[in-house]
Amino acid sequence: MVIRCGQNLVRLDCAGPAFDRTGLDAAGIDAVGIDAVGIDAVGIDAVGIDAVGINLGATVGRGRRDAPAASLGRVIPMTGPSSSAGSGFHDGELAVQQRAGVDIAAARLAGMLRPADLRGGASQFLAERTFAAITARDSAGRLWISALTGAAGFLQARGASLLVISAVPVAGDPLHRLDADQPVGLLAVDFATRRRFRMNGTLMSVGAAGLEIWVDQAYGNCPQYIQRRSLGPVGPIADAAPRRGSALTPVDAALIERADTFLLGTTHPQRGNDASHRGGSPGFVRVERDAGTLWWPDYPGNNMFNSLGNLVSDETAALLFADFVTGHTLHLSGTATLGWTAPGSPGDDGGTGRRIQFRPERIVAGSLLGARAEGVGYSPANPPLTPS
Repeated sequence: MVIRCGQNLVRLDCAGPAFDRTGLDAAGIDAVGIDAVGIDAVGIDAVGIDAVGINLGATVGRGRRDAPAASLGRVIPMTGPSSSAGSGFHDGELAVQQRAGVDIAAARLAGMLRPADLRGGASQFLAERTFAAITARDSAGRLWISALTGAAGFLQARGASLLVISAVPVAGDPLHRLDADQPVGLLAVDFATRRRFRMNGTLMSVGAAGLEIWVDQAYGNCPQYIQRRSLGPVGPIADAAPRRGSALTPVDAALIERADTFLLGTTHPQRGNDASHRGGSPGFVRVERDAGTLWWPDYPGNNMFNSLGNLVSDETAALLFADFVTGHTLHLSGTATLGWTAPGSPGDDGGTGRRIQFRPERIVAGSLLGARAEGVGYSPANPPLTPS
């Protein structure tokens, strides 16, 4: 069977018992929307479907499970933490899907939106990662997205829904002293193989050396627009005196304009926070220096519109840019709005007719990235830049 991932076609052999364990067999592969999301949207790539926990019953999806009896020596109620995570798409996601004309294709994804399960291949994928990003609010209630880095093994799944992270945002990071009992979004990325795994849940505890997250939602995203990098740790990083402000400087603008990657944090009033990845050729994010704002075109993706759906519901957003060679970071917190233009308009690199305008309200600039990468291999999915 040939299925579609964005603009790419992938051939899939659907034979074998593993598909029946994920529920794809019973409803038919197209019935759960794999044609819309694409094979790699659930992490099925050259390393096999077990890479993100699809195989052997380790289904990923949306929802919740009962909590395990204990975690790190303390008892957790079997009913799990309170959660507003629901099943299916929320109103904001549905509105964007309908406006984009993909609501029928997106509806086929309902079979994938199952309770999160971090066991099996998902657990292995997480245990091998050295980079993740977390979206949360600081003590003042402002939304940020920050990097978490560590040696392989710093992300550990405990049972179906508990994720233990042996790292915290470093000193100087806007989320360095984040509070527990709040919704969080988490994204684990393997830049070298262009794989990513997205989780949403509740930050249950914060310690000096780690975090515990109860995961309600978990699913893989397709590898499009991820630039290939081999990240290596650089040891403890702490910029005790990063620059804080409310307006972009020329240095900030230059970092944004040469970036090929950034991380995006969004939020929803009922579903909580989310962390996602955006990538393209250097220059795909445009800076309007006089206005102090920036924008980027939306590229074809999996038709779920998690981030854009959140922005339709709540314009609060956070961005993280990083120079992977020097470790310089730029955290932005502000508001983002989704705009619609005629497909093919100036700057509409992906031809979707969608762009996101971001206005920063708070800025933290420093050297806070605990990993480095010298080289980069650009994604073949990156569309050419168009005059804007």
